[in-house]
Amino acid sequence: MKILLISPEVVPFAKTGGLADVAGALPKALAELGHDVRVFLPRYQKVDPQKYKLKKLSPEIWQGKVPGSEVIVYFYENEAYFGSRADLYQVKGIDFEDNLERFTAYCQASLKLLVDLNWQPDIIHCNDWQSALTAAYLKVLHANDPFFQKTAVVYSIHNMGYLGTFPKDKLPATGLGWDQFTPDKLEFWGQIALIKAGLVYADIINTVSQAYAQEIQTEEFGHGLDGLLRSRKQDVFGIVNGLDYQLWDPAIDQNIPQKYSIPKLALKLKNKTELQKQNGLEVNETKPVIGLISRLADQKGLDILSEVLDEIMQLNCQLVVLGTGDAKYHEILQQAKQKYPQQLGLNLTFDAKLAQLIYAGSDMFLMPSRYEPCGLGQLISFKYGTVPIVRKTGGLADTVKDYDSATASGDGFVFEEYTGAALLQAVKRACSIFKKKTIWRKLQARIMKLDYSWNKSAQEYVDLYKKALSKKAK
Repeated sequence: MKILLISPEVVPFAKTGGLADVAGALPKALAELGHDVRVFLPRYQKVDPQKYKLKKLSPEIWQGKVPGSEVIVYFYENEAYFGSRADLYQVKGIDFEDNLERFTAYCQASLKLLVDLNWQPDIIHCNDWQSALTAAYLKVLHANDPFFQKTAVVYSIHNMGYLGTFPKDKLPATGLGWDQFTPDKLEFWGQIALIKAGLVYADIINTVSQAYAQEIQTEEFGHGLDGLLRSRKQDVFGIVNGLDYQLWDPAIDQNIPQKYSIPKLALKLKNKTELQKQNGLEVNETKPVIGLISRLADQKGLDILSEVLDEIMQLNCQLVVLGTGDAKYHEILQQAKQKYPQQLGLNLTFDAKLAQLIYAGSDMFLMPSRYEPCGLGQLISFKYGTVPIVRKTGGLADTVKDYDSATASGDGFVFEEYTGAALLQAVKRACSIFKKKTIWRKLQARIMKLDYSWNKSAQEYVDLYKKALSKKAK
């Protein structure tokens, strides 16, 4: 199959979230299955043509490869919209006012590129609102274009919370007519919602876990579009993200002080000691260290964590936090750090190397999310023998099964009710089992054997692409 993956962010070129990890790893896995897959993204300021050995194909297109593979990447060059800006979508938390114009130009360029290359893909795989207009252009403006006659569209939602909403008077900038500004098309409460271009016009819709595919069809998680998704429920699927084990494996990880594996699990302790030292915590192997790497926001469960932070600190454990987010959580955590200097490690930043040390050095990994489309943190923590404590939602529900002391089954500590009390209970259970060293070691070894590599997920995407093509053929 010929597949064009259109994504506004791709590791290692540009990243704000999990979408970039997917868009960097999935094409490589598809290529390994024998497919001709190519990637299209904007050339942001941070994408250095020299560093990535890019060559100019035309005034508005650069070409390169995804590092470590033969997958071709095309970059859309537009100095005013992308090349002159340090950030992808916003600056200091405020969205760029011309985001609609920026990503309209990008989506228009995606189809022009294919025609210029005379490369006819079987599948165009769009991701999130930034690339959704491509689906509309294909089905509305190119409906009778013989070049795209056999091309099907798959649209992936990585987080339903981002709708890409803009004032209605910007519609002409998209190149679409006012016939598209209706509730069954792009209109959403008097505004344009670009996500709807994907939800309405893609042949197949998918999201990044089976549970989340169901959740977005409910009022609670559908962000006002649950009715549209329910009307298309036959076309909505969920595939759990894979993990790139070339990047995430403690046996080969160059960014941690001490490599380790299942037979050498005792070596993990050296990473714990280093993590405790770097965070000014008491160096003590008997105290469980809980890692938290997150955007500090309500969605990620910081509200319920804040409710019971004092009680968690009474459990004789340590907590290491890495991330940035809402000012109120910065303040709450800074006050807690003053109160518990030997127990709370606080890093209000993003630091990729420290993130890897947290995965390697923690005993447990906390994800108390209100909703979580897929989550990569729990999959990474499995590989590092760091037991996840999660809320039962989205991808966390699909991947983490609750530990049962009676049968010694399960691979983490799961709570269901979205309350501080339920979270506290899960942490207490984890800390209690941690004291039973033999049981804990067995649990660690079991989760390190779990396989969430991209091979399985990529094959599921191929099956999804075939579904899209069969719909197109009808």
